[in-house]
Amino acid sequence: MFRPDEVAIAVELLDDALAGDEEYRFLGAFSGEELVGYACWGPTSGTTGTYDLYWIVVDPARQGQGVGTQLLRAVERELTAGDGRLVIVETSSRADYGPTRAFYERRGYARVAQIPGYYAAGDDLVIYLKDLTHAVLARATA
Repeated sequence: MFRPDEVAIAVELLDDALAGDEEYRFLGAFSGEELVGYACWGPTSGTTGTYDLYWIVVDPARQGQGVGTQLLRAVERELTAGDGRLVIVETSSRADYGPTRAFYERRGYARVAQIPGYYAAGDDLVIYLKDLTHAVLARATA
């Protein structure tokens, strides 16, 4: 589903992480020696405990087998073990991203914003949020 420019960005982020850039963190999912998926996330600049989940990528042949869920849960565990409070996910409104949006919604992510025409005409930005504090933030502001 990724355009060539999106693939180039993913490769660039991995290269940056391998070169020591701590802004981008990666976690791989393997079947034996074969990489079948990965997640990339990092801290959101100017915040305390807010993280952007940039990518969860799963080999199409492995989709629907729980690889994405395992990656997402592992990222959430990493964040809650540290200072993680909020996870932000940005995705597309295109029809072919419907399964992606449903994936996050089924795992407790709330759709909090939509920006029309963000990526292209007719392709909105859809933003999801998960509060890793289990609504402690919501109770603190009420």
